[in-house]
Amino acid sequence: MSEKIKIFTISDHPLSPSGVGTQTKYMIEAMLKTGKYRFVSFGGAIKHQEHQPQHTEEWGHDWVIWPVDGYGTADMVRAMIHQQKPDILWFMTDPRFYGWLWQIENEIRQHVPMVYYHVWDNYPYPTFNRPYYISNDHVACISKLTHDIVQTVTPEVESSYIPHAVDPDFFKPMALEEIKGHKAQRGLDGKFLCFFNSRNARRKQSGTIIWWFKEFLDKIGHDKATLIMHTDVKDVHGQDLEAIIHELGLINGEVLFSQEKVSLGDLALAYNMADLTINISDAEGFGLSALESLSCGTPVIATLTGGLQDQITDGKMEFGVGIEPSSKAIIGSQEVPYIYEDRISKEDFLAGMTKMYEMTPAARKKLGTKAIKWVDKQFGFDKYAQRWDDLFQHVYETHGSWDTRTGYRSYEMRAF
Repeated sequence: MSEKIKIFTISDHPLSPSGVGTQTKYMIEAMLKTGKYRFVSFGGAIKHQEHQPQHTEEWGHDWVIWPVDGYGTADMVRAMIHQQKPDILWFMTDPRFYGWLWQIENEIRQHVPMVYYHVWDNYPYPTFNRPYYISNDHVACISKLTHDIVQTVTPEVESSYIPHAVDPDFFKPMALEEIKGHKAQRGLDGKFLCFFNSRNARRKQSGTIIWWFKEFLDKIGHDKATLIMHTDVKDVHGQDLEAIIHELGLINGEVLFSQEKVSLGDLALAYNMADLTINISDAEGFGLSALESLSCGTPVIATLTGGLQDQITDGKMEFGVGIEPSSKAIIGSQEVPYIYEDRISKEDFLAGMTKMYEMTPAARKKLGTKAIKWVDKQFGFDKYAQRWDDLFQHVYETHGSWDTRTGYRSYEMRAF
């Protein structure tokens, strides 16, 4: 192949700390390292000081990022397609953000195949998403649940399972003595340390975690454990977490907040210091905090929902505690008519916390070592890169682009 394959991506800004942005960056950089690809990217979902094209120092003109408001517009996509002439259009996040893009798929796909990296949280099968799915040449899915949904709702559309990955250069286990030193410096030595690293949003159950953690402390002693929450305590989409800890009297170090942006190294340190990471979301497409934690060798307590259930168990053993939902309420909106909301019970949560607390440090360490092996086997960075490389090569060779475009017609014949 003499020419590099050019891929046009649309997502959160690839240099932003969001899950979507981070996974976009991981994918792009992994492909650039092969020497086979070039990228032009719309970097959206954040406010920009300016909208001039950006280059990274490492990749230069092989990766150009165009800051956009939202995720761009139809006219901006049209201009990028015809000016840059990419071979593939790749885009990622919840389908609710891309209705405008699929409305012009007949214009795009006559020249360029569309690959959608799909995020969906739960059943029942969203048949209302079918018009979106059939508007792509390939749908890559972040979880086994999402893949099953796409295969069931649109069996005629190519799809694959490509779960997320985390950077193994950062998310890895640290030496025990180093961890002890960091805990001692922070006055956390001897504490059973629990970590929460998610957005303070309704579905993340951040307020519930504090309320139930207080009952856990009532059982084992308020001086025995600490909950660190790396989140925005005043997020408009969540609860006032400071008000909750004052209401419950958890103002003596039982609950600590980390609100500033931190480096990946500092985040990995927090996972390593923790004995347990908590993610009991009632809806979770993937749940990166669980994978980051397991990659560091720290067990997880999590709801068996969405992509979390792919991570916490290999089908035979659990790398922490997976909690089956005690209720499945059908919720929805005008855009999403129905979807399950998976809630766990307080009793199951407290039982899981107690189980992990009563394990010896050596037993938790052994469990964490098994988790690291599982992560490497199923979610390893090399496998992540190979999956994307294989997919892009397949799309490029099978579907073509511009003069070599095959397998797509912008119209269909119907009998009346």
